Amino acid sequence: MPRSVNSVASRARRKKVLKKARGYFLSRHSVYTVAKNAVDKAGVYAYIGRKLKKRDYRSLWITRINAAVRAEGLSYSKFISKLAEKGIDLNRKVLADLALNNPEAFKAIVAQVK
Repeated sequence: MPRSVNSVASRARRKKVLKKARGYFLSRHSVYTVAKNAVDKAGVYAYIGRKLKKRDYRSLWITRINAAVRAEGLSYSKFISKLAEKGIDLNRKVLADLALNNPEAFKAIVAQVK
């Protein structure tokens, strides 16, 4: 009995990898074994990047809040601790957006906290 190799699925699998590797340099976009390694590594970088993006945005929000709060005569850490004391439950993303786009509302929150 002849062996079964299932070339349809094998070809589909290879085409899927080569499609993801489109635009890569030299043999990385055309040779399957090289492209497979490049696509796998790209997936690892993408996964790490998604985590780093969250870290970067949080850091940006903290910087914006700190700059806005220092103009009002407070430090960032004291502002955050006083927010918690007063029970004002706004996250850093919302606070940074208020500080940037709606300074009057942000000043009202700072005045409420002082």
